[in-house]
Amino acid sequence: MRARLALLVAAVSVLTLIAFLVPLALLVRTVAEDRATVRATADAQSLVPVVGTADAATIRLTVEQLAAESGRPVSVFLPDGTVLGAQTPRTPAVALAARGQSLTGESAAGREVVIAVQGRADGTGVIRIVVPQHELTAGVTRAWLVLALLGVILVLIGLLVADRLARTLVRPISDLSAVSHRLANAELDARVTPAGPPELREVAGALNHLATRIQVLLVQEREQVADLSHRLRTPLTALRLEAESLRDPEDAARITAAADGLERAVTGLIRQARWRHSPAAGPAASDAAAIVADRVAFWSVLAEDTGRAVTLDLAPGPLPVNVAADDLAAAVDALLGNVFAHTPDGTSFAVRLAPDAGEVVLSVADEGPGMPVGAVRRGASAAGSTGLGLDIARRAAQTAGGRLELRTGPRGGAQVLLRLGPPTSPRQA
Repeated sequence: MRARLALLVAAVSVLTLIAFLVPLALLVRTVAEDRATVRATADAQSLVPVVGTADAATIRLTVEQLAAESGRPVSVFLPDGTVLGAQTPRTPAVALAARGQSLTGESAAGREVVIAVQGRADGTGVIRIVVPQHELTAGVTRAWLVLALLGVILVLIGLLVADRLARTLVRPISDLSAVSHRLANAELDARVTPAGPPELREVAGALNHLATRIQVLLVQEREQVADLSHRLRTPLTALRLEAESLRDPEDAARITAAADGLERAVTGLIRQARWRHSPAAGPAASDAAAIVADRVAFWSVLAEDTGRAVTLDLAPGPLPVNVAADDLAAAVDALLGNVFAHTPDGTSFAVRLAPDAGEVVLSVADEGPGMPVGAVRRGASAAGSTGLGLDIARRAAQTAGGRLELRTGPRGGAQVLLRLGPPTSPRQA
């Protein structure tokens, strides 16, 4: 922006100076020419009394003296054809002056000043003085250089003033940009000091108000999640009581474990909502090997009940990734839950976790009918679910600096690859 303002000021300054200095330069040249012409005319006028009354010898002496003093060629044409002074042929201007008309004209030698002298007994005499070209332009070059230097100085002053003005505009805009980037990076305590023109100060105030409003909305959201969790604890407690009343110990243990898992998920959701945007929370990391093993073990019980064969291939851990443990567990549950939701009972699936080129790749492949690549949208599902499972996994991968890929499995079913990046700090979540 500073460069553009400087360019604008420079363009305006140059155009203004051109509009002002070019006519002034032409005027300087015209004044110099007129000044030289007036001096030559005055010298010619001083010869009129001598040419009109004196004899040829006196006129010759006076002409030679004037030519020596002025440095210009001076000629006097007498009516009898005699030429005194500089010997030059008669020009059209001299012929015209011999008829009694004084004039000024241009010639190859310079400006020609011709004066008719009447009153002589033998006819009309003519005085001719030539002003050389160098005398007509004397001092013009120096004046033009001074004008050019003045123009350059004025342009530089304009650029300096424009730079100072642009700095007062650019600095507040840069502060606004920096604060907006900090807000985008979840630094919600960032604020900008209003400065600059009234419009920029108004924008700064609006940005600060927006940041404050975001903080208020996040606090309200966290409290709503906490209220929701409190409401869920009551049915969870009732579910545990129902599980304890079952006669089959295995069924009771299974339902109790499921209730415990649901409570852990709710507790993790509350913790994330309250502390994820806190500066003290810092970056989160987790061990993908431990989490995937735990979640596969949980889903293996349901797989056994539905007649599904599970193939598990885990690389030796730990395999640290740049995503919180709760988020990664939710992503794994979403991928495994999709297998149960979108394939018939008895469909086998395989889970593989291995490092690959600095990333950790989780692969979930089934032998079901597969899914159309590119047809998955957030909130849209053809199986009656919420349609958020793959989106949860995608966001977890993006948080870890990776991505989610959908493919056709080796046996024709669906294959989902979750690529997770390494942690940015050694702290484990």
